[in-house]
Amino acid sequence: MLKPHGGTLINRIAKGKEKEELIKQAREYYKINIQDRFISDCEMIAIGGFSPLTGFMDKNMAISVIEKMKLPGGTIWSIPILLPISKSDKSKIENGDKVILQDKYDRIIAIIEVSEKFTLDLENYCQKVFKTTEIAHPGVKAVKEAGNDFIAGDIKLINRPLREKIDKNYFKDPLQTRKEFKEKGWNSIVAFQTRNPIHRAHEYLIKCALEITDGALIHPLVGETKPDDIPANVRMQCYETIIENYFNQEKTMLTVLPTTMRYAGPKEAIHHMIMRKNYGCTHMIIGRDHAGVGDYYGTYEAQALVDKVSEQLGIVALKFEHSFYCKKCENMATKKTCPHSADAHVFLSGTKVRKMLKEGEKPPKEFSRTEVAEVLLKWANKIN
Repeated sequence: MLKPHGGTLINRIAKGKEKEELIKQAREYYKINIQDRFISDCEMIAIGGFSPLTGFMDKNMAISVIEKMKLPGGTIWSIPILLPISKSDKSKIENGDKVILQDKYDRIIAIIEVSEKFTLDLENYCQKVFKTTEIAHPGVKAVKEAGNDFIAGDIKLINRPLREKIDKNYFKDPLQTRKEFKEKGWNSIVAFQTRNPIHRAHEYLIKCALEITDGALIHPLVGETKPDDIPANVRMQCYETIIENYFNQEKTMLTVLPTTMRYAGPKEAIHHMIMRKNYGCTHMIIGRDHAGVGDYYGTYEAQALVDKVSEQLGIVALKFEHSFYCKKCENMATKKTCPHSADAHVFLSGTKVRKMLKEGEKPPKEFSRTEVAEVLLKWANKIN
């Protein structure tokens, strides 16, 4: 099986006596409440999803990633994993301190051993990672609103984040997915990343990829996304429905990725590939405007960047052109396979789905399987 990124699958989960002892000691530690997106990062670090990271980055690591797209040792890494805190909290913490990281319910999530306090040039950070400094970009907005005071250090996960409205059985750590791939006899596994309800174009890409791999991991991101994105639990119903009715279930696995969407386009495509590599995948679908938002990135810019660093990534990108439903072919296709003119093509997107649902309109069969459209319309009718 493919080795994790950096060679070792990290495990920073406190269990048994170690956990009990840490909780006892924690009574004396300073406490910080952190946002959900950083709670997610704690979990992803601890379960090995962010291997080889063992904690939140220090200044040297962050600058290396921002400027060179590499960790200081030379391992490719595309997005800084940072822990911003308030100036007030920062003033009460010293290097070497152990600090409790709590969620919004005051539950202990992790303990960090602080190795450094620092600041960064946020304008440069945003420009290099997101290719813009505009606050209208959701990734830039999140970075700037979180502030410019950071702490670094290794963490130990004490408790998992609370799971809301999604079956806990869908939350599988990299160690678990790797074990299941082995049990299934899958040597080549293609990952599919999505933050939208699954539609006909997605189905087409996954099935094309399945023709050359042993199995598919449909791996929707269920951490923090944009406010106008369709809720994760509704999207999960869509995935369940389409797998049940239109996929070979012996060749398909559905689990979730409990991380935050950063909307960093090309840089995030690399980040997504690294995470799926850690989960045991050998291939990943990279389609049109992967992890993009608005008009900030070119249609195939993510594919171009992935090409440049493919040897360093160690996971194969399966690149697809913009797929569509052709009325004359009566099937899904791309320009590579369809001879018909553009007026016969129905292009699909999550943006179009959201617009239709907001207007109480059921997505057509060319766009979405009927069973999936019914799930979405039922949800839309409740909120409209």
